[in-house]
Amino acid sequence: MCFDFNPHHDSEFLVGTEEGKIHLCSKAFSGQYLETYEGHYLAVYAVKWNTFDPKVFLSCSADWTIKMWMVDMTRPIVRYDLRCPVGDIQWAPYSSTVFAAVTSEGQLKVYDLNQEKHKELCNFTAIGGKQPALHVSFNKHDPIILVGDERSGVNSFKLSNILYQGPVHPDPEKDGNKTVQQMEIAKLGEFLNSMDKVEY
Repeated sequence: MCFDFNPHHDSEFLVGTEEGKIHLCSKAFSGQYLETYEGHYLAVYAVKWNTFDPKVFLSCSADWTIKMWMVDMTRPIVRYDLRCPVGDIQWAPYSSTVFAAVTSEGQLKVYDLNQEKHKELCNFTAIGGKQPALHVSFNKHDPIILVGDERSGVNSFKLSNILYQGPVHPDPEKDGNKTVQQMEIAKLGEFLNSMDKVEY
């Protein structure tokens, strides 16, 4: 149904299947999976690696859920129930804790795990008449999100300042030689450590 290459390890990729399983694969081992993740019970429509952390990824499914995973855990660590099929998800290119999702009811939902742990920070009706939204994408340079629908339409949304603050930048006096990626991984790590890692 879908796949995504790890931006930090280009030999690794995820594959989402119609039966709800997610397989971790490698170009070096074409005959077998490295791992299989089970948590969805209907088709997986999208799998996306985190922009900054090479061990974290999201999945969304026809079973109405978004799930967050860590590579070394075969069960999801966080789950969001959107009460309708979720067509696509995308991590923001500027933050380790911001992602967007679109649903079969034409909704665009934007999450910032650094500000609100348990639900979306904002919710838009992306397409009139509850037309299914199929794809979502962040602009890599500007605070804009694009949403594609099943009738070939594309809708654009501008993010408010509360959602578009750019990546955390290191303070040399406080953070030493940490890079932006290390700071973003630490920010996501704070969220993960604050959550109860319940197996679903």
